[in-house]
Amino acid sequence: MKLTWRWFGDGDTINLQQIAQIPVIKGIVGTLEGKPDDEVWSLDDFVTMKEKVTSTRLSLDVIESIPVAEAIKKGSPERDDLIDKYCQSIRNMGQAGIPVLCYNFMPVFDWMRTNLKFTLPDASFVTEYNHQAMLDYDLSQGFEDRVAWARGFTGDEIHGILEEYQAIDEDVLFDNLVYFLERIVPVAEEAGVFLAIHPDDPPWSIFGLPRIVRDADSIQRILDAVDSPHNGLTFCTGSLGTSPDNDLRAMVHQFSDRINFVHLRNVELTGDHSFIEVDHTAPTGNVSMPNVMQALIDINFTGVLRPDHGRMIWGETGRIGYGLYDRALAAMYLHGLWQGIQHKKDSAED
Repeated sequence: MKLTWRWFGDGDTINLQQIAQIPVIKGIVGTLEGKPDDEVWSLDDFVTMKEKVTSTRLSLDVIESIPVAEAIKKGSPERDDLIDKYCQSIRNMGQAGIPVLCYNFMPVFDWMRTNLKFTLPDASFVTEYNHQAMLDYDLSQGFEDRVAWARGFTGDEIHGILEEYQAIDEDVLFDNLVYFLERIVPVAEEAGVFLAIHPDDPPWSIFGLPRIVRDADSIQRILDAVDSPHNGLTFCTGSLGTSPDNDLRAMVHQFSDRINFVHLRNVELTGDHSFIEVDHTAPTGNVSMPNVMQALIDINFTGVLRPDHGRMIWGETGRIGYGLYDRALAAMYLHGLWQGIQHKKDSAED
């Protein structure tokens, strides 16, 4: 396994030199931002990022992500042209020698939270999702001040967007995903890029929007639809761990040959369809990191993983969930788990 770190480019409050000083971090998960969904990410875009990363003796292992346009998710007439451009971005990424692409197929919103600065008893900050607060939310307020998504929406905008999705249920969205995959997976195979779809976060419907990457059955359906190792999964313990019905250890074994990327994040369930994010070691968390790491070692996982969504601690400010200090602590903890469990396994086999 290879521990990596998500980096948001030159605008990140954390620089590559700081990341390189974390002893167990060997690679970077690069984030592409700043272009509309209908533009191709050029070879130069990828090469420029890779050169910056490799100059610090790290490797660029994953792109997270190339956003999927809403027209593709909705199956709109312009989707074919947009998919062609997406395919070209994949070709350019492969030519640059970057092996994994993490993406999601969540309609309208990316990850969803109701509170972006929930205070824990230790005075650190995390994100919170309270389902009742979401149900009670007045959509006319819009989401202009929220930072959980790529862009904000005014009240008028969000009503119009939700109306566009009224005719799109889970089956239609799934069919549109399969249409997309049937086009991009062959390109990814030729380019040497392994696709890794991210589970919905959280994995249930919000404002009536369909969400289709939420549990073992829905994920298996996607992987079976286009049966290729290049049609794979980002196994995110935080997203999947918000549902108590998801057996994370069993899912690692079920998808052992299709896990192309791993996010390790801990969540504490606070009610029905409600949770807060907590530190990776928290005993109150719903995710057992030792169990997940044991499962990854059981399947001989050799791919890329990263600590995900840490707390904001020690007065740090910046992008919520993506501070330096707590994710560095998490990386060291995860490496210790991996090293200890692997050593125990190796000793038993001697």
